[in-house]
Amino acid sequence: MKIAPSTFYAHTTRPPSACTLRDEKLTEEIITVHQANYDAYGARKMHVVINRDDPHQRGHVARCTIERLMRAAGLHGIVRAKAPNTTRSAPREKCPADLVNRHFASYWPNRLWVADITYVRTFSGWVYVAFVTDVFSQMIVGWQCSRSLYTGLAKDALTMGIYQRRREGWNNLSGLVHHSDRGVQYRAFRYGEALDDEQAVASVGSKGDPYDNALAEAVNSLYKAELIRNRGPWTGIDDVEAATSEWVHWFNTTRPHSSIEYKSPAEFEEAYPHGRAPDTPVVDGADSPVPHTGPRARTRTVPRAA
Repeated sequence: MKIAPSTFYAHTTRPPSACTLRDEKLTEEIITVHQANYDAYGARKMHVVINRDDPHQRGHVARCTIERLMRAAGLHGIVRAKAPNTTRSAPREKCPADLVNRHFASYWPNRLWVADITYVRTFSGWVYVAFVTDVFSQMIVGWQCSRSLYTGLAKDALTMGIYQRRREGWNNLSGLVHHSDRGVQYRAFRYGEALDDEQAVASVGSKGDPYDNALAEAVNSLYKAELIRNRGPWTGIDDVEAATSEWVHWFNTTRPHSSIEYKSPAEFEEAYPHGRAPDTPVVDGADSPVPHTGPRARTRTVPRAA
């Protein structure tokens, strides 16, 4: 292809345009944010974070611009993988009713907690991690690591959640519904006794139902994708525990969640300290405090902890 000599020299000597310079600065900022957040953000969350923090007074950045620059830099969000089922179920006759029925929504803090256990492969053997999450804000209120699947693992995570909420001023957890799978750790006498002490009510999902504890499993999936597979391999329980502590703090205070207005759990609870967002639609009575007796009409809602 023939071009004029003036065009060639203009191309080689012309200074970069303002648009090119802005793209370069934005790309540097995007790379920094991506690396500082477990390389977990895709274009959707990166768009939220870049526009939430604007120390350079650069103004709003369009999502299509974020997508273009991330693609050019070879950046992408975390891709989650499926994990095998490790639940050892308690007998059906020893399990309470399912009070949630797949409807993972709460318009008040400390009305519905979900709990589950996941595992991490390390050079010194398996490490098991238990999480307890408040459905209202998706805040991880309690967690614990252990080398074995003993009852105390789940109970220690619950105890941390109770202590954390009390430290924040929530001294009365009466009426709390605690939902889990049928794992024997959650059906143990000591675990039920800890719930009774707080006047909380146990709820258990149905056996063989992939959505019976979907929100808790979604948190596990994010944990495995954003931290464990992303930052491994792991030596043993000590480095897993230290990294989990940092990830939980980041998850609760920094990471935006699409299901709570692209706020972090801490920001959402600060924005709505007395509960339900004013514009949240009422869904089959879920806007009222959770009853513990009698059937409750629920819509089939699969959670999106994203």
